Amino acid sequence: MATSNQITPGMSINIGKKIYRVESSLKVNVAKGTPFIKTKLRDLLTDEVIEKNFKLNQDIVEVNLEEKKLEFLYPEDKDYLFLDIDSLEQMLIPGSILADKINYLKEGVIVKAMFYGNSVFAIELPVFLELMIVKTESTSDKLSVSNTTKKAQLETGAEIEVPLFIETGDVIKVDTHKNEYIQRV
Repeated sequence: MATSNQITPGMSINIGKKIYRVESSLKVNVAKGTPFIKTKLRDLLTDEVIEKNFKLNQDIVEVNLEEKKLEFLYPEDKDYLFLDIDSLEQMLIPGSILADKINYLKEGVIVKAMFYGNSVFAIELPVFLELMIVKTESTSDKLSVSNTTKKAQLETGAEIEVPLFIETGDVIKVDTHKNEYIQRV
């Protein structure tokens, strides 16, 4: 058991059956009142960032997560098969853990997996991936001055907005965290 005074960025803590990674922590001294610890926490399941304050010396539950690199192989029913790069063991991960991250999975993509005990708790995609465009929206009917992007479908099934000059067959760099086009490769 740790105390709030020991909270540091990068640490994982358990609050109300949810596991959070500490993004930032700061001791706040108030002119009139009790000092406290102000934190920004990232929910490891939903990627949502919240702010939470702790009293000084408040008990917190620190969680030790093990990080492993996994390579995506292929989908299998509602689960997804990955290969542990270090041990070369295959493991099935339920789609519920991957959530909308499945939109960026293709064969050979390396992800970071957070293990709590023997089970996968969360998956983190690489920030940038290079993916091929398989289909783009027709722009000839809707061409206007304000229309600078069009919808495109990637080889993984994800749909994002791309500039008008991007065509089917182009390979583009995508920010997987923001679901945004970065550049043509």
